[in-house]
Amino acid sequence: MIISCLYIFFLNAGCLCLGTMSLSGGREEEEGATDFMISLSGGRADEEEATTSKMSLSGERDTDSVDHGGECCSKSDLKKYASDLTLDPNTAFRELCLSEQNRKVTKVRDKQPYADHPERFDFCRQVLCREGLTGCCYWEVEWSGEGADIAVTYKGINRIGDGDDCDLGFNIKSWSVHCSDDGYNAWHNDESIAIPVHSSSHSNRVGVYLDWPAGTLSFYSVSSDALIRVHTFHSTFTEPLYPGFGIWATGSSVTLCQVE
Repeated sequence: MIISCLYIFFLNAGCLCLGTMSLSGGREEEEGATDFMISLSGGRADEEEATTSKMSLSGERDTDSVDHGGECCSKSDLKKYASDLTLDPNTAFRELCLSEQNRKVTKVRDKQPYADHPERFDFCRQVLCREGLTGCCYWEVEWSGEGADIAVTYKGINRIGDGDDCDLGFNIKSWSVHCSDDGYNAWHNDESIAIPVHSSSHSNRVGVYLDWPAGTLSFYSVSSDALIRVHTFHSTFTEPLYPGFGIWATGSSVTLCQVE
C-alpha cells in the first residue's frame, strides 16, 4: 500500500521528490492533521525528522497555508516552465539601479533619474517585473550582499508610503521569502515563519515555481543540478502574480538568471 501511494505521488508531483502525505489524504483537511515523510526505501524516517508541520500564516489551514521544505528534486523537471522576466523601471524605488537590460537591480545611495509614475514605490526599496503570471511558471534569481526579499504580488499592492500595504509579504496581496546568509523567513500578511537551513543546502541562487491553478508557490535553494525546497505557500490565487524584489542594504543586488 505504501509503495503504490508513493508511486502515485511521484506521478502527480512531476519530479522525483521526497514528498509529504496527509494521514487524511488531503492537503488542507482538518486542523491537526500531520504529514509524514515517506522515505524512498518505503519506510518512515525517525519521528523527529518524519513529522512535517503544516501551518497557516493566516491561522486558517484552508486559506493560506505553508509547507516547510527539505525535499530534493531535479532541476530538469521545472525547466520546461521557465519564464523570461524583466524588471519594470516604472515600479523601481529611486535608489534602486537597474542594469543588464533590466535583469539586475542594485541598491545604491544616489537617487536615479526615473520619471514620475503612479506605479513607482516611493518609500519601500522594491521593484516589480513587467510580467503578470498565471499558469505554471518557473524562474531563478541570484542575490548578493546582505540579503533580499524574493516575492510575488498582485498588481494592486500600494506604492505610496511605508505602510504594510506597500511592503512585500506584509499584506494579503503578496507572498515573500527573505533570503540572507542566516537562512530564510517566509512572509505573508505581516506574519513570518523562520526557516532554518543547513549550510550544505544554502545557496544565493533561488528558484521559484508558481502553479497558479493549483494555488502553490514554492521556493527552492538551487545547486548545479538539484533543487532543495525551502518553502511552499498554499493559497487560492485570484489575479495574475508579479514577481518582485525588495533590497534594503546599499550594495546588495538581485539578478534574474537564465534557467539552464
